[in-house]
Amino acid sequence: MEAHATKPVLVGNDTVSLRPSREEALKAVRTLLAWAGDDPDREGLKDTPKRVVDAYAEWFEGYEADPAKELSRTFEDVQGYDDMVLLRDIEVESHCEHHMAPFLGKAYVAYLPTEKVVGISKIARVVEIFSKRLQTQEVLTNQIAQSIEDHLKPAGVAVLIDAEHQCMTTRGVHHRHVSTITTRFTGAFKDNPALTERFLKLAKG
Repeated sequence: MEAHATKPVLVGNDTVSLRPSREEALKAVRTLLAWAGDDPDREGLKDTPKRVVDAYAEWFEGYEADPAKELSRTFEDVQGYDDMVLLRDIEVESHCEHHMAPFLGKAYVAYLPTEKVVGISKIARVVEIFSKRLQTQEVLTNQIAQSIEDHLKPAGVAVLIDAEHQCMTTRGVHHRHVSTITTRFTGAFKDNPALTERFLKLAKG
């Protein structure tokens, strides 16, 4: 990207704003360093804007990725398998949209295939894509479930996320070791309490 180029920021199919150039982002970090009370030109901070912008490109790369593409390659030769497919302990590394502070935890995702399955790494990739955007945990949980529901057409989807929010542990109330659990159930997982209970038991071991 050119130093002063801008391009639209896409959320879903909608263009919501113009993305500032890298040079503008570097200047913004310098401004924040000065606002915090330090000297952006001192030796230890000279390269900090570059490091921060590079880190943001990695932390928020989910805006450049498409979950639908990850779920587009499916396999129909399931030989009658119609039971739960469950992935446990998927790493969640996301950022709170209210304070831009990290929240870290695990996701547990299951679906009941009907006529097709998807490679298990693709489920983890969907979690990663939505995580690498500014988020709330509630919306993140819903987005993961809805994406799998829309593209795989399973009999049901179950998602559980268990995460600690640094906007709560390192600022504000300063309550450490408090985790937040969110869930979303669709289809058979929503309609069948026994299946929901089985998912929860398997998810948490």
